[in-house]
Amino acid sequence: MTFTIRWNGAQAKAAVRRGSVRGVLLAAEHVLAESRQVVPIDEATLSRSGATSVDETDAVAAVSYDTPYAVRQHEDLTLRHARGRTGKYLERPLTGTRRAQQQIIAAEVHQELQ
Repeated sequence: MTFTIRWNGAQAKAAVRRGSVRGVLLAAEHVLAESRQVVPIDEATLSRSGATSVDETDAVAAVSYDTPYAVRQHEDLTLRHARGRTGKYLERPLTGTRRAQQQIIAAEVHQELQ
């Protein structure tokens, strides 16, 4: 009995990389969507400033809000917000959706390996 094994390591590595980059971006977009549900809102300027970005070299994504008061709204837990809105509007969705983020990334890697 003879077996031949062909290892396509370079193609597999490239597929994992593509899936990882797309997965971390989609996971970041998921976190952004969740955080927009709780971000303090008055005129929605803070919510509209939310964005995602990805560093394809390191397969790392970021979620950010870009207003002069974004950090204070996030960190100052003494501020009052409308019902359902809260400080830690980014931290809580980030940590609370960890499993979903992992599943999103895994699904993208899996899809690339098909």
